[in-house]
Amino acid sequence: MTFEDDIKNAVDCMRKGGVILYPTDTVWGIGCDATNEAAVMRIYEIKKRAYSKAMICLVDSENRLARYFRNIPAVAWELFDSIAEGDRPTTVILDNASGFARNLIASDGSLAMRVTNEKFSKELCYRLQKPVVSTSANISGEPAAQNYADINPELLDKVDYVCWSRRQEHKPHTPSSILKLSADGNVTVIRK
Repeated sequence: MTFEDDIKNAVDCMRKGGVILYPTDTVWGIGCDATNEAAVMRIYEIKKRAYSKAMICLVDSENRLARYFRNIPAVAWELFDSIAEGDRPTTVILDNASGFARNLIASDGSLAMRVTNEKFSKELCYRLQKPVVSTSANISGEPAAQNYADINPELLDKVDYVCWSRRQEHKPHTPSSILKLSADGNVTVIRK
């Protein structure tokens, strides 16, 4: 299967409310259209994850990120610029999320976001023209799937589409670091 066909199939699946397994800029992820509440609920059920536990979303650009958050503090843009220059993907929890599925936004109105620069996930977000949920491809409590070969077969049976790109890869991948950015500009490290 070609890269183009894989992207098209994954995007078509998400536009129809489906859930996918796909490679990201970190570990393999379970994803869906981040504006589709029913699809988000399915991910919680597939992962056997508590509904109170937040999930990360990916976007393809800072411009798209700005469409979904009100009043992003200036320090956030500085953070994103420094993250883009670094090697390790970093997720930033921002306040005042809007336009997402309600069951994705934390009770305090925040949401964890990452601007991806990895080829497949970036193109996926760009083609969908919306944020994509990006929670690790694992049953809650199990280790994250660094590579396709690490994915629990139970997950493969429960999603609607499993991407072909990067399936042959066998190298270490780690989850992103996570920073919480409050409206007043304070930064807290959640995960190093």
